[in-house]
Amino acid sequence: MTNRLPFNQDTIERAERMARATPPDTVDPKVEALVTGLIGRVADKWTMILLELLTEHGELRFTQLRRLAPGISQKMLTQTLRQMERDGMVTRTVHAVVPPRVDYRLTDLGGTLSAAFCGVWIWAEENLGRVEAARRTFDGR
Repeated sequence: MTNRLPFNQDTIERAERMARATPPDTVDPKVEALVTGLIGRVADKWTMILLELLTEHGELRFTQLRRLAPGISQKMLTQTLRQMERDGMVTRTVHAVVPPRVDYRLTDLGGTLSAAFCGVWIWAEENLGRVEAARRTFDGR
């Protein structure tokens, strides 16, 4: 498979391994609560975009992230990065220079989340035609 996705080959391979894993028979309520909370947080538009940008580019400055994510306000970028940092998905490095420079990089935890979402991209690429056909059938009723 050619890598047309915004993820590197290592991320794609991790996503494929995760997709093949057998789900557990029972679900720990703490895990379920974490999944529910994280899905609500990371499924928002800006977290997904920042996750993709940091996966693709590695370390980026705040201003670079803002430029690469058109339409995001400074306030929303700050809030999203803080939440991602709180959840352990990114590290924030402040450099003592004038003007101040702040860099962001995905943590290993953020990289594994990126791999999980890579699986969605792979699924979408493989099933785009089927979804479009189903939508045409439904809309044609």
